[in-house]
Amino acid sequence: MIFLYNIGIFLYGLMIRLVAPFNPKAKQFVEGRKHIFKHLAERISNTDKHIWFHFASLGEFEQGRPVLEKIKAEYPGKKIVVTFFSPSGYEIRKNYALAEGVFYLPLDTRSNAERFIQAINPELAIFTKYEFWHHYFEVLEEKKIPLFLISGIFRPDQIFFKFYGGFNRNMLKHVNWYFVQNQQSVDLLKSLAITKVSIAGDTRFDRVAENAAKPTSLPLVQTFAESSKVFIAGSTWPADESMIKALEAEVPDWKIILAPHEIGADHLKQIEQLFPTAIRYSKLNAQNATSARILLIDNIGMLSSLYQYARLAYIGGGFGVGIHNTLEAAAFGLPVIFGPNYKKFQEAHDLLKIGAAKSIEDEQSLFTAFQLLKNNQKAAQLAKEYVTQQKGATASIYEKIREYLN
Repeated sequence: MIFLYNIGIFLYGLMIRLVAPFNPKAKQFVEGRKHIFKHLAERISNTDKHIWFHFASLGEFEQGRPVLEKIKAEYPGKKIVVTFFSPSGYEIRKNYALAEGVFYLPLDTRSNAERFIQAINPELAIFTKYEFWHHYFEVLEEKKIPLFLISGIFRPDQIFFKFYGGFNRNMLKHVNWYFVQNQQSVDLLKSLAITKVSIAGDTRFDRVAENAAKPTSLPLVQTFAESSKVFIAGSTWPADESMIKALEAEVPDWKIILAPHEIGADHLKQIEQLFPTAIRYSKLNAQNATSARILLIDNIGMLSSLYQYARLAYIGGGFGVGIHNTLEAAAFGLPVIFGPNYKKFQEAHDLLKIGAAKSIEDEQSLFTAFQLLKNNQKAAQLAKEYVTQQKGATASIYEKIREYLN
């Protein structure tokens, strides 16, 4: 099986290189890994110990960030290395101030794992949610470097729990401790005789609650939103934007903020064709902010602060691979609406159950959900209370990891 795994990694790397000339993300993926070990040697001393945080992408970074910052606050002398698998995480956080260095993770080959771990000399490693790499996990265990997985969530349909998933199950056994989000995850791991596991919850609750308590002020957006009812659509894809377009005419007394997941030139132009009167944030000023009805966010990094100016939120991704972050909106007391693909997200199930969210399937159900939630103070209160009640994962995780810190 290891032979097939290695072949798969090789073919994946080959495919990415083949499409890189035609795909900007694939190009970033390839270019970012060129001369990676030279860059490591220039930035990182392999005689120093480091705490290694690895994230698949930006969303996982936001989950692990509270733990990283807690450790750095308590142990300011500790040196931290951050890695990402995807460009969407690396490109935004490559200058993260609390890390000695931020790098792409080299593809999971035995030689890459050995060279990378030797280069960063970790005293422990912390992975977030879903990342499982055979060679990295194996080398960490061989070198007796503790490995933790935080904010984990497991489902019966994952390959680990299939009769043919033996190779993947073996990866799980390299982890020293699992901090998971729910009891189902505990039970599933224990069914594999993995008992070093505890329910810590999701560290994103700590992060979004902190952000909602001290949000970044955006004066021009505040001017745009003043004396208006604002509907925000965050992390949207084309399918989501078509839905919002259908809603626009039905809610003429509301202003709309569109914050697309991708902000490439072609996508922004496509949105402007749908919404001809939209004003890009980069062109917003004190004169047009008041009169504008639709604001198009053409940068990355503002979304978590934009929610403070809205009353109701739509979260994109539910007509694709899965919804994006609902908690950032809920933390501000916003009821949320999202598409049908939310099954993998515990918080979405919870928000639906308490009446603070609605899932939609088409334009009509979007309008129905909007009407139900637009002035629903109870739903708003329940959303905010849900986030507040779920805080505490960071402290729980830190207390356990501290036992392993020298």
